[in-house]
Amino acid sequence: MRVFQSILILGALRHQTVARTLPLHGGKTPEQPFVIESDPTLVASANANLTQFVNIFVGTEANNDPGDVFAGASVPYGMAKATINVEGYAPAGYVWPSDQPTRGVSPLHDSGTGSSDGSYGNFCIMPVLCTNNAIDACPTLLDPRKRLRRNHTDHGRPGYFTTTLDNGIKIELTSARRSTLEKYTFPAHEMQRMKSTPHLVLDWTNDSPGTFRGGEMKADWEQGRLMMNGTWLSSFGPGDFHYHAFQCVDLKFNGKQQLSRHAFFGGNRQGYDTKRTDLDHWVRLAQEVGQYQAGAVVGFETNSQAEQDVTITIRRGVSFASAENACRNMESEIGDWNFDATVAASESQWEEKLQRIQLSPSTPDYIRRLFYTSFYRTFLSPNNATEDGPFPTTSPYFDGMYCTWDTFRTLFPFLSLSSPVEFAQIVETYIDGWRKEGWLPECRANQVKGYVQGANNGVPVLADFAVKYAKAAASLGVNTDELYQAMQHDLDVPSPQWEYEGRQAGPYQLYGYVPFGYLDPASVGEQTREASRSLEYAFGDFTAAMTAQALGKPEEDMQRYAKASLNYSLNFDRHTTSDGFTNFVQRRFANGTFMASDPTFCSPLDNNSSHACSLQPENDFGVYESSSWEYSYYAPHDRNGLVQLMGGNATFEKRLDHFFSKGYYAPGNEPSFDTPTMYHFIGKPYRSVQRVREVVNDNFSLKPGGIPGNDDNAAMASLLGWFLLGFYPTPGTKELLVLSPFMPAYTINNPVLGKATVTVTGYDERSIGGTIAKGVKAYVERVLIDGKPHGSRCRMSFDDLFPGQADAERKVEIVLTENEIDGCGDNPADEPASLSTGGFFEFQEEEKTKA
Repeated sequence: MRVFQSILILGALRHQTVARTLPLHGGKTPEQPFVIESDPTLVASANANLTQFVNIFVGTEANNDPGDVFAGASVPYGMAKATINVEGYAPAGYVWPSDQPTRGVSPLHDSGTGSSDGSYGNFCIMPVLCTNNAIDACPTLLDPRKRLRRNHTDHGRPGYFTTTLDNGIKIELTSARRSTLEKYTFPAHEMQRMKSTPHLVLDWTNDSPGTFRGGEMKADWEQGRLMMNGTWLSSFGPGDFHYHAFQCVDLKFNGKQQLSRHAFFGGNRQGYDTKRTDLDHWVRLAQEVGQYQAGAVVGFETNSQAEQDVTITIRRGVSFASAENACRNMESEIGDWNFDATVAASESQWEEKLQRIQLSPSTPDYIRRLFYTSFYRTFLSPNNATEDGPFPTTSPYFDGMYCTWDTFRTLFPFLSLSSPVEFAQIVETYIDGWRKEGWLPECRANQVKGYVQGANNGVPVLADFAVKYAKAAASLGVNTDELYQAMQHDLDVPSPQWEYEGRQAGPYQLYGYVPFGYLDPASVGEQTREASRSLEYAFGDFTAAMTAQALGKPEEDMQRYAKASLNYSLNFDRHTTSDGFTNFVQRRFANGTFMASDPTFCSPLDNNSSHACSLQPENDFGVYESSSWEYSYYAPHDRNGLVQLMGGNATFEKRLDHFFSKGYYAPGNEPSFDTPTMYHFIGKPYRSVQRVREVVNDNFSLKPGGIPGNDDNAAMASLLGWFLLGFYPTPGTKELLVLSPFMPAYTINNPVLGKATVTVTGYDERSIGGTIAKGVKAYVERVLIDGKPHGSRCRMSFDDLFPGQADAERKVEIVLTENEIDGCGDNPADEPASLSTGGFFEFQEEEKTKA
């Protein structure tokens, strides 16, 4: 999910390594960020302490907003994500580099979203000093209290973050799932200069987008506990959708700290600034808000007369249900206030996740760091808010989906490799959304419904789980009958408001595509994106057919959905041309005629700012966040059929080459995820390997800007993960395209399906650059499974990768050659699967839809 843009970030693929605790700069950009000499001891301990290979700052660069990645303290899927809130463009709170100051530490953030105003950022705490220790002199409002960071003081690793403000106050953060532990160290010399003891400002009203709509704050000053709640607007949903958040803060560190003074404050940026020391309860109503700022300020006693640094430790919990839950969360999760133990517990959780995929000790150090940095981000989101969600439920509750259109292609298939338990919990969240609110969540954010982007893409997420884990679903807590009911409802029932739930099913079922300029009496929504929605509806139908097959549902269901899925071809206009090529996706009227637009609109080469490319009603060229050049390659279930639609192998190859060389490929845009691997479907898998090497080399690195676009809840991270492992998935199926791994061997540990060990025979580190030199082994010659030849060098099944039993091991050997071999094998079954050419499953020939 992004404001459409084309970003190309170049990074050297080799000879660059990163320290475990990485320096960042809070002002000017250093000439060589993150580059140090390799530590040979780390390679020797390749599969121990894998968190040391994670760079939490990749994707945080503010310039051209390439990643919007959260960098701070979080556990896997943490609801609490603690980091600083930087002024200006900072959707995830933290950005690098930045000449903007910070206004405090917030425990609520998302990662990798495209909302330019950001999400959450509530409940900031800012350490301050007050002139002459006068509480009226404390800088409590946003502008007076914000400070720059000192250069070279931002450091972090999974579970820990620190920075130092320009006045020398050091901030250290760690967290559990729904709570944080925070240390603020005040330097003696600065306290002496200001004649002040330590103070904290606790912001009540401000979130990052500035959407406060009322709430309540109350304090028990004797106990040292402060509770706050509020109502805010969702960051990616209709304006009438509000959410609630709650926090509970303990200030006295089990009696080791004492408050010297306290006050509630209120004011605005027009000069109003008042503090009241006599209050312990305050309610603000929605009609009172606007630009109002409010919160509390507390001072702490010291016994040192500022002769030594003073550290203040606070504990806080968060909830989306109640302040009482927030207090319970911090008490149960961080009961002993032990900062180092909390860091260690968080790091242990991360280590357990990362150990699920173990790379060979001889993996190049840069590739190891690139992989684990990406693997780490696949567990940052969505947020596990189980027991603290917006409605009562006995099911798991995950939030911050941002958005399924981004993640169904690579993230959820990547989860299926090593994390079936977490995958099942998230799938159960989707199903429970249907139970509670009538539709599968689509872009759920901030506990409320969010806008549909491409289509109702929760369907292929459920399908991916059902196809791979149908036999284990019950033991994983998923009722597959309910899964199928929820899926069918999303597909077949016209949504009254398809912009944030379901699909515009009526006209799609009638015509086989969503017609342009159609008066729909059953569904409401902006009349945009008709062509891309049609393509994505078709793919959703295909994944429903796969689900019906996997779950043993009626044959007629499978036939109906399979037939509908081939309607993707109905949106191709043979009369549209661009750069000498014909047949592009276009809008189509109900009478069958096309409303053509320039296929280059909203491509990386389109500099016309009048072309709205996202959810705007002015987006009037038919596709979403992309160009027709890009979306015309979208038929994941029928790529061989797509090749024929575009004129056959030779024409398709020329067109695909032109797509890349001309600059229509948008590396940070999800519809382009498929295209580097599509040479497989013209019998040239070696070209896919070459193209993937180029994409990785030119667009991913360990620098702060090392992602070619918003991470989109780890869409980019998981895409890179697939490429590095040497596979590429078709969502909602077991189909895996075989590429060429970037490492010599690895093991995937799946607690349900067993262990998969992949060994690359002939691996040559020289093959992992942007260009593969002649004579270097990089291309797949053959594949062996448990020592037996596998027919195809292009494809294999998810079932080929895993043994299917938790205590068993499957061994896959990928043998490389320097030769550019045409073809996939000796039999038609060795070709990658496509529906119209007999792949995936058989259905009645006479029912196939003709374009």
